[in-house]
Amino acid sequence: MNAEPPSPRGPDEDAARRPVLAEITSPEVLAARLDSVGYLPDPALATAAYLALRLGRPLFCEGEAGVGKTSLALALADVLGVTAIRLQCYEGLDAAAALYDWDFPRQLLHLRAAEAAGVHDVGRLEGELYDRRFLLARPLLAAIEASSPQRPAVLLVDEVDRADDEFEAFLLEVLGDFTVSIPEVGTIRAAAPPLVVLTSNRTREVHDALKRRCLYHWVDHPGFEREVAIIRRRLPEATERLARQVARAAERVRGLGLLKPPGVAESIDWVAALCALGARDLDPDLASATLGAFLKYREDSDRVRQAGLASLVGAAEG
Repeated sequence: MNAEPPSPRGPDEDAARRPVLAEITSPEVLAARLDSVGYLPDPALATAAYLALRLGRPLFCEGEAGVGKTSLALALADVLGVTAIRLQCYEGLDAAAALYDWDFPRQLLHLRAAEAAGVHDVGRLEGELYDRRFLLARPLLAAIEASSPQRPAVLLVDEVDRADDEFEAFLLEVLGDFTVSIPEVGTIRAAAPPLVVLTSNRTREVHDALKRRCLYHWVDHPGFEREVAIIRRRLPEATERLARQVARAAERVRGLGLLKPPGVAESIDWVAALCALGARDLDPDLASATLGAFLKYREDSDRVRQAGLASLVGAAEG
């Protein structure tokens, strides 16, 4: 498990000095690089990400919300000095929204300009209207075009479990050879496979065919010491005592059978809220006042309060 890194950065003046793929020679090297951009992977996750890079295979990360799956892709893009290309999945997502579309307003403007200039050659106009300059690259096509052997693009297919079966089948085809055929333009192939990270919160089971295409890794909640390190990394203004209390409370709360157990992202939010109130440690009154930063369902908040916030804070101090 790992930290949610700072907001993703695009290529900057330091991008040329970022490591190309050949310089990432082991899972340990990749873990150190991820650590340097604020993401703390455990050895198993670092190994899975390294193998995805080395083998050119998509990485399928499954786990509960808030454990750092999305952040992994953003951190990998940061390490490689590229901008993560994100495809947010949702019910009804189709190939046009994910692959490419035509810029109809620009095509219409071009057509009107041609007519105003007295151009009446229909064949010529039709060819110009479907020129590459009018093609809008959606995330899948953008990743295919941007990827290179030494610095692969990073494509994040986020919450693939929210997409429909039909889109899942389409995605499986694209991930097979990273080739797109556009009737008006031709075939576009990736110079090298992009690094693809697919995430799933397991709201439904993703088909086996898609999983077989990928390397699989279950991203779990962090252990206590790692969660403390994550909180301290993200919120250096928090005291060591407060970080340890919140991490211990989170560990205990996750065992209560909640509707939505809090992830490390919620632990960070809770500590941030406590720090904003000037807290240096956790007490029952502050815990109650800020519980909405930590738990997102009323039933979960009621259950924790029924279990006793005083006992929760007391257990956190133990």
